[in-house]
Amino acid sequence: MEHEDISELNQRRRAWFHRHFQDGVAFNAAIGVVIPRWDPDGVEFRLSFRPDLGAHEGVFHGGVLAALIDTTACGAVLAGHDFAYGSRVSTIDLTVQYLRPAIGGVVAYSQCTKRGRSVNFADVMVRTVDGKDVAHGIVTVMIAGERAGLD
Repeated sequence: MEHEDISELNQRRRAWFHRHFQDGVAFNAAIGVVIPRWDPDGVEFRLSFRPDLGAHEGVFHGGVLAALIDTTACGAVLAGHDFAYGSRVSTIDLTVQYLRPAIGGVVAYSQCTKRGRSVNFADVMVRTVDGKDVAHGIVTVMIAGERAGLD
């Protein structure tokens, strides 16, 4: 494949995954994930609080934050991924540190910190909409093989 063909493939697949992560992943759609930023330097995933996502009145359940960290990290890896190395993404390690209760809406910011042929690493910080850190995640993501139904 020529370099220009790879570039076009990467652009097309990065855009597909952006749409898919917001509208095509049933879990992300069900909890209301919105993705205003998706670029190779990093991503931003937003989530508004709803009572069905809570552990206590007005406070996000920790499992929702862990899932948000996981999906945001995968997005950060995919947003800058070279799809010549595959397109099937899987989380192989997830570490979460909860810093304080997440009250109200949250924003998860992530960037890929190290890219490999198949194993990639991402860092995620989740903050309240007013900027308070509530959780931090480190995620190891593997991309290998081809995802069914991509193109």
